Amino acid sequence: MVKKIVIGLLLVIVAIQFYRPEKNISIETPDTDFLVVNGTEANLAATIKASCYDCHSNNTAYPWYAEVAPVSWWVANHVNDGKKHFDFSIWDTYTEKKKDHKLEETIEMIEEKEMPLESYLPMHPEAKLSDEQQLELIAYFKEIKSQINYTKVE
Repeated sequence: MVKKIVIGLLLVIVAIQFYRPEKNISIETPDTDFLVVNGTEANLAATIKASCYDCHSNNTAYPWYAEVAPVSWWVANHVNDGKKHFDFSIWDTYTEKKKDHKLEETIEMIEEKEMPLESYLPMHPEAKLSDEQQLELIAYFKEIKSQINYTKVE
């Protein structure tokens, strides 16, 4: 009986490998991309790409383990959820109000050390932000936020 269960589980594991979620890989960086629109300097752009772009842009760099189901499904869901919250690739399509709100949320997440996610960091140590990088990003996002022509009505 145990042998049949093990064989059945192995067959299921092999079978699910044939169902692959669509990958989030774009060949080009669109003109609407946050880094392009804001002319972000190279060192800040590198930090933002390393810490944010895998889950919040059209350019996910997939690790080897994202090729194996069911992990591939979890990664795809995680990326789709991240892009739903903030997609750097479509930054310039956002309204001024939405840009203001997204930057406010981003600043808050960095200040509270909620981004990048703790669960992401063990396999992506390059995404971990030093205290100095956090301060640089917060200052940069606040600078961009101050340039947005949106006034809150209270």
